[in-house]
Amino acid sequence: MNRNTDFHGVYPILYSFFDEHKKLDRNAMRRQVEGCIAAGAHGITVMGLATEVGKLDVNERRKVIDWVGEDIAGRVPYAVTVGEGSVPGQIEFVKAAIAAGADWAILQPPAILGVPEIEYVRFLGNVADRADLPLAVQNAPGVMATSLSNAGLKTLNKQHPNVCLLKAEGPATYIHQLMQDTEGAFDIFGGLAGIQFPDSLRAGCVGMIPAADVFDPQIRIYELMQKGDPGSIAEAERLHKELLPLLVFMMSSVENFVAYGKDLMAQRLGLENGNARQPSVPVTDFGRSVVSHWARELGPFPSV
Repeated sequence: MNRNTDFHGVYPILYSFFDEHKKLDRNAMRRQVEGCIAAGAHGITVMGLATEVGKLDVNERRKVIDWVGEDIAGRVPYAVTVGEGSVPGQIEFVKAAIAAGADWAILQPPAILGVPEIEYVRFLGNVADRADLPLAVQNAPGVMATSLSNAGLKTLNKQHPNVCLLKAEGPATYIHQLMQDTEGAFDIFGGLAGIQFPDSLRAGCVGMIPAADVFDPQIRIYELMQKGDPGSIAEAERLHKELLPLLVFMMSSVENFVAYGKDLMAQRLGLENGNARQPSVPVTDFGRSVVSHWARELGPFPSV
């Protein structure tokens, strides 16, 4: 399969960790980056739903992308999600991402309903015209407020070739049809926590962008699938089946995934405070016992 970029593999989305004063925790964020790199991340992403981006003000969002860029220091590719609600806002955030060391950016269509699709194409195209780096679109039909059709994505790429990646949040069947309809114009990363990861790779994904709490066994799944021989594929399927109960537990809702996924990440990093910022789903004693079981099964990250 031909690729449009060199970006591939498993890119964990980092969580935002807070201290006892409910401020961003610099040391915890650094430990998270180091843990991900030590565990073999092919790249790192920030400002997705896992980062609780909707609960951070603009200064906090800038702080996170600066800190993470500083800590990565060019060791692995760095992608930043951009979800500002205006063209000037997205352009400025892309510039900030570049200044922080981002290698590519993931644009979210504006959450404005009731307008023709061509307006989303123009919006994203106007940002692309001012962005001096490869761009992706996060397309999540049924998950995010707005998304583009396959035809709309193809038009966007034809008019703005630097939009050459996608984060596609959907089942493997959607990804396969997307690959066909866009004629290979995009390098596609899967999402949805990797619930259908092996099949998404078969459908044409070049990798996945999951949350950071359980990405390390998913790296092993990716590497085995890339080998392509029957024994490796069978082992990848076995590992995936072992993870499925946890992935299903996490993905019962977005806020459930943020609250419990972050708690799992904190336990695996040895951090005391894995609380989500309010408003959030309360972490129950039973839920924490489930997470603690998986923390023991998965073990600590290697740098911790």
